[in-house]
Amino acid sequence: MSRNKIKGGCLAAAGILFLLLFFSFRGIEKTKLLETEGRIFEKAEVVQVISDNVAQSGSGKQTVELKLLSGQYKGKKVQAISSSSYLFGADCKKGMKVIAIVNESQGELVASVYSVNRGPMIWLMVGIFIAIVLIVGGKKGFSSILSLFFTILCIFFLFLPMIYQGVSPILAAVLIIAFSTIVTMCMIDGITKKSISAIAGTIIGVACAGIFAWIFGKVASISGYNVSDIENLVYVGEMTKIKIGELLFSGILIAALGAVMDVGMSVASTVNELKENNSEMTARDLFTSGMNVGRDMMGTMTNTLILAFTGGSINTLVFIYAYNYEYQQIINMYSVGIEIMQGLSSSLGVILAVPFTSLISAWMLGHHSK
Repeated sequence: MSRNKIKGGCLAAAGILFLLLFFSFRGIEKTKLLETEGRIFEKAEVVQVISDNVAQSGSGKQTVELKLLSGQYKGKKVQAISSSSYLFGADCKKGMKVIAIVNESQGELVASVYSVNRGPMIWLMVGIFIAIVLIVGGKKGFSSILSLFFTILCIFFLFLPMIYQGVSPILAAVLIIAFSTIVTMCMIDGITKKSISAIAGTIIGVACAGIFAWIFGKVASISGYNVSDIENLVYVGEMTKIKIGELLFSGILIAALGAVMDVGMSVASTVNELKENNSEMTARDLFTSGMNVGRDMMGTMTNTLILAFTGGSINTLVFIYAYNYEYQQIINMYSVGIEIMQGLSSSLGVILAVPFTSLISAWMLGHHSK
């Protein structure tokens, strides 16, 4: 009961702290970067296709009649243009649900089709994912969903407002990582020696990943200004207080968190389980066992991270292969260097989380053993 009270008290304190931070960053007046006055996005249904010149490739234009299903113009019918392409518009069919961009000009409604209304299907897939986690994980699965939801809230309602107001993205990432890690571990296991070891190992591992990324960027002459879409980002940086140059490295810290947290908790849980089953194990024995388990996890987790970053840059790899780039061209591309930096930094965070978590767990659980 006392353990549950401690866990509940810590979560309540974290909730209060989150609300205080949330309300302190609420009501930020954003600089208008694009004129959107009078433009709204509304749900609509295709009543009929008036004209259609979409080619077999899927590109082209359609003139359709839409019935608006939301907003102040709900129920009205408007004529709209749908520019079907791979990124925008939709290949409209009668009865299809779409999202329309609606503008009012001189008392008349002007509309165009933005995309298929895929929102309901996205939320359906999210619901299926949550259901599977709850069925398989039970109470632990429920705690995992809550911790995931909390992390998402921290990123959107704390991290982004902080950097928008001029806080260093790296500092903001460190604070959010520490806050999210503590709350997640507390939700999963409460305040125990196991969770404290996992928290410490995770934070140290992520910090090592960030330091390695910073050193990598210095020696390889890669900065936060060498990313794609930098022209748009520079414009955002000029119009706001966001420190664009630090976004790359803060992103690496956040990206490394999930994998490092997984390793930290797994190692701490293993050491704790060994101690519960054999109370005579010394700190040295526990450390050795934790390292043995961690070594087995290193290979798979490192592969997971490298493959994840590779999957994110698959378009670049296809271009490199198809156009038969030379080695000197490939190794000196900023995009390739950044992907290597991200993959190695996150993998290093996972690797170093193993000995630190093992050491902390062994010391906390085994220093009273005979």
